[in-house]
Amino acid sequence: MRAEQVSVDERIYRSIFEGVLNRRLSPGTKLPEPELCALFGASRAVVRRALEKLAYDGIVALRPNKGAVIAQPTREETHMIFEARRALECSLVQLATQRASAADIAALREQLNEEHEAMHRFDQPSWARLASSFHLRIAALAGNAVLERYLTELVSRCSLIVGAYEPVGNAPCEHGEHCAILDCLEAGDAAGAMAHMSAHLRELEARIETSRMPGEKGLAHLLGINPSQPVRRLAHSRKVSRPGVP
Repeated sequence: MRAEQVSVDERIYRSIFEGVLNRRLSPGTKLPEPELCALFGASRAVVRRALEKLAYDGIVALRPNKGAVIAQPTREETHMIFEARRALECSLVQLATQRASAADIAALREQLNEEHEAMHRFDQPSWARLASSFHLRIAALAGNAVLERYLTELVSRCSLIVGAYEPVGNAPCEHGEHCAILDCLEAGDAAGAMAHMSAHLRELEARIETSRMPGEKGLAHLLGINPSQPVRRLAHSRKVSRPGVP
């Protein structure tokens, strides 16, 4: 599709989506409508249409009377996203093993070389972009546009999680793990490729610092009470003391 054929709301969507994918936009980043209108020369109706689509895809959170922000996934959402991604990517890598040509494998191998170079020059933005692209290119080789579209959304949501909550200095994806997946693809070893992909995504999830994530905190947590400890019942008293009052 030529650039002039892309609608304004689609350009806004792609710009924000790619900003998340490349980790330029972190969770909680505000997306003021007036600023987006000025940046893209768009009306508020067009900007809102793009933001609503991003919210539908889980990339943006729309807050009543406060505007839009980049979504902040919780621990529970993170687990579900990675679980869905493992199931989807194992199917995609199996299909890719059956359908990838020698030229496809060579192109992926060249991309892994670029990823390795970016890693060694500490170019984090390129590193992150190439790591995400590796997974999306395997999805493209699977030849199923529907599954590929679902993975594109999941990879973007994972980029949001990894960029915000993985320890500083870690690789967004381990280069050696990518090499192992590609070796299996080249050998036509679908079972091996699926096993390496599943292990790779589990390892990526394990590196996430979930302690820094917003969680679903219940009343016990907010009151500083450990619900696993037995409750000590107090004897009835005719007078209830107030804090600071004898």
